[in-house]
Amino acid sequence: MRSTEVSGVDGDGLAAIRSPKATEPPLWRRAQTLPPMALAITLVALIGTTLCIAMDLGAAIADHREHQQVVSRLGLDQPAAAALVTTEADLGGVWQRGTATGLLAVLVIGLAWRRRRPEPVRQTVDARDLLSSIPFGVACWTREGELITCNEQYRARLDLPGSPLVAGAPYPTSIGQLSAGGYMHLLRENQDNRLIELHRADGSCLLIDERPLGPHAFITLISDVTETRRTDQLLATIREEQRLLARRYHEEKLKAEAANRAKSNFLAHLSHDIRTPLNHIIGFAELMRQQTYGALGDARYLNYVEAVKGSGERLLSYFASILELAEFDSGRRPQRLEPIDVDDLLLATTRRFSAGAMQAGLGLQLGERCGATLLGDRGALERMIGNLVENALRFTPRGGRIKLGGHAAMDGVVIEITDSGVGMSEQQIEQLSLPFSYSDAVLTRAQQGAGLGIAIARAIAEASGGRLAIDSRQGIGTTIAISLPLQPEAVMTLTTAAAA
Repeated sequence: MRSTEVSGVDGDGLAAIRSPKATEPPLWRRAQTLPPMALAITLVALIGTTLCIAMDLGAAIADHREHQQVVSRLGLDQPAAAALVTTEADLGGVWQRGTATGLLAVLVIGLAWRRRRPEPVRQTVDARDLLSSIPFGVACWTREGELITCNEQYRARLDLPGSPLVAGAPYPTSIGQLSAGGYMHLLRENQDNRLIELHRADGSCLLIDERPLGPHAFITLISDVTETRRTDQLLATIREEQRLLARRYHEEKLKAEAANRAKSNFLAHLSHDIRTPLNHIIGFAELMRQQTYGALGDARYLNYVEAVKGSGERLLSYFASILELAEFDSGRRPQRLEPIDVDDLLLATTRRFSAGAMQAGLGLQLGERCGATLLGDRGALERMIGNLVENALRFTPRGGRIKLGGHAAMDGVVIEITDSGVGMSEQQIEQLSLPFSYSDAVLTRAQQGAGLGIAIARAIAEASGGRLAIDSRQGIGTTIAISLPLQPEAVMTLTTAAAA
């Protein structure tokens, strides 16, 4: 703890807190507290009374002088002059009228003073009452470190409720009782105050704030911050756990991305290595089917060769799809960007699958023109829309219908493929975009597919800066929407048209 000398504190204690006894102010100070209206009435009454008396006295003196001039001019004898000259009785009348006017003014002033509010009575505040009302521990010390006074909350912090902690108790003893079995941590120290955090043996935490109190004393404020520190510790623990979880998530994300890249590379190399011998098998099967170098001898060989060729071609198609998905998924397939008219793209797709739809007994319909222009890879977009139309043809029963349409917006275009097929459940939709998923494999085994059409379409949409969404109901049909960004010039044109 800092010594009391270094603290630069002093004090006459809290003796100066008691207010002095209120004394009655003099009359001129009371007059200063009068309302403005009372002061105005007093001033008007005094001025009016003075003017009335002065005017009355002046008139009496003037009449007296006039009477004297008349007597001297006429040369009247003594009895006649006595009848004309004003006597001192007239001046007595002036005095009576002046007295009456003054009394009336005093009455008015008294009424004006009587209407003012009474002065509030000042009450003294005892230092002990003030300390007892403070909700935390307070103790006042002299510069030499002797106790002046303290409240019950301070005694409770010492675990000495009701103990005779009298004035003059040494400061080190009090601090020693506070820190018994614990430790202290200095938070801040300057010329104005010193802040100490005290951790006690029972797990509680006290905050001790020392401040100067005049030139000869200092004051100690003690508050319990146990719950606050526990909350801070809990928040720190939570933040540390969040940091560890975020770090672990980042590490697992990197591992997953590395595994995904390894998987894509493996699939790409595998499909490339398998496609070469498959091409040989298909080519040799075709030569044997054509019997280029002589007859096979038995007719059953022809059936076997035909089956080998068909199986090889199917496997080649599967591995081509795997290679294409791996290229799009890893971003290694370069895109040749060019302006693409959406209406022409949909019209070409409709013409491409119209014969297959007619053979399957399905209606293939093209929606209204949207007039949008995309900036993308035409071959990739044709493959994306073709995969979705092939799925619609594959899973729509005879007599159903399929519709292609485009809808332009301010910043993009939405391409929709809608069919009236068997539909899918929510669980099937969640697994449909995953390549080689179980539900997708079940559907494609019956339909002679690799189960990668939706996955490839989604990869192409994301590589083109868009996204793919699926909405399906079992027994009703499926709608697949692809949102793609417009060409920048087309966005500016649409914005200008909308503003106009």
